[in-house]
Amino acid sequence: MLFLALLVVSAGLGGKNGFSFNVDDIFRAFDPDSYRSLSWAGLPALLVKACGTFLFVWVYIAVSIKRLHDRDKSGWWMVPFFAIPGLMSQFSDRLPDESYWVVAAGLIVFVLYVWGFIELAFLPGTRYPNRYGPNPLGKTHVRQGRDRGSRSARGWDQQSELDTVPHKAGPPAV
Repeated sequence: MLFLALLVVSAGLGGKNGFSFNVDDIFRAFDPDSYRSLSWAGLPALLVKACGTFLFVWVYIAVSIKRLHDRDKSGWWMVPFFAIPGLMSQFSDRLPDESYWVVAAGLIVFVLYVWGFIELAFLPGTRYPNRYGPNPLGKTHVRQGRDRGSRSARGWDQQSELDTVPHKAGPPAV
C-alpha cells in the first residue's frame, strides 16, 4: 500500500517529465555524477523517489532471494545476477569505447544477466525439501522404491490444518 501511495504522489510531483521507480535508481546512489544536478527545488520529488526506490528494490530482492532459495541456491547469487550487471550498466559510459576488455566484460555481464533471468524465471524449484525449507508448492511426490513399494515425500497436509468452529452467534457461556 505504501508503494502504491508513493506512485500516486510521484504522479503529482513529476510534472511534465514524471519519473518512475526502477532498479537502475539504486545504482545511481553510488554514482557521484548523479548528485551534481540536484537542486533544492526538486527535494520533495527526490525524497518520494528515494522512498519508492527503496521499497521497490527491497521487494525485488526479497522475492528474488526467495526464488533462489526455492531453487536451493544462496541469496548471494544476487551479486552476479543483479549487482554486477547493474553497476556495469550505470558506469558503462565512463569506460573506453574501443577496448577488447570492455567488450569481454560486457559479454560476461550479458551472460550473467541472461543466466539470472533464466534461473529466476524459468527453471523449476526443487521438488524436495531443501536447506531453506519445504517445497512451497506443497505437493506430495511419490517415488517407487526398489523393494519397498511406493514411498511418499509428503508436503503440507491441508486436512490436518483445518479447525472446525461451531456456528454460534451468541456470547460465550459464563
